[in-house]
Amino acid sequence: MKQITLDIGLATGPTLKNFLPGPNEAVLDHLVLCLDKEPNAVLNACVPTYLWGSEGSGKTHLLRAVQADLREQGATVGWLDASIQDPPEFNEHWAAVLMDEVHLYTPAQQYVAFNWFVNAQTYPRWVLGAGALPPADLKLRDDLRTRLGWGHIFQLHALGERELRAVLRQAAEARGVLLNDDVMDFMLTRFSRDLGSLMALLDLIDHYAMQTKRGITIPLIKSMMDNT
Repeated sequence: MKQITLDIGLATGPTLKNFLPGPNEAVLDHLVLCLDKEPNAVLNACVPTYLWGSEGSGKTHLLRAVQADLREQGATVGWLDASIQDPPEFNEHWAAVLMDEVHLYTPAQQYVAFNWFVNAQTYPRWVLGAGALPPADLKLRDDLRTRLGWGHIFQLHALGERELRAVLRQAAEARGVLLNDDVMDFMLTRFSRDLGSLMALLDLIDHYAMQTKRGITIPLIKSMMDNT
């Protein structure tokens, strides 16, 4: 059955608080520790960190969450992903360098990423990278690939069916609503199973249920889809 992706305007941006770790709790703990400092201080506990895992495992969510957290502290960061074709030069005022989708970098982006990495080690600044593969398997220039493997390396695991259901039920209970098994079956088969999308979907369903003063049922979700 084809899954549906909704354009959900109520979704909040990625944060560490709304990241539901499942088997990835060690990753979350590490990032929280690194951010529990002055943003421009030397992050001695935070040598370069690299996250890898399949699509939907939460890599980009975590990098965006770190970016948002540092911005709230008044810091700026360098951000590079595969969509940025003309990245800026390294800025010594950055508190950290964040590199997402490194497995997709072009030769020009790899050059910039390596330059950022060298400068980040000189000042020093924290480097947080993410990709689909472990460092040793990345098809990148050797000097960048080896540097991405210098420090902490965490594999992110996507939540399984049982964990997704448990997370959905827990999140619903936190909102004071009930999701029965039929509703969860419908959500998991008809919509994207990416956890961030499911949490945003739950927000939308809860909001629609409150607006219409109805309980959360499959007919309610279908009605919401017809009116979205």
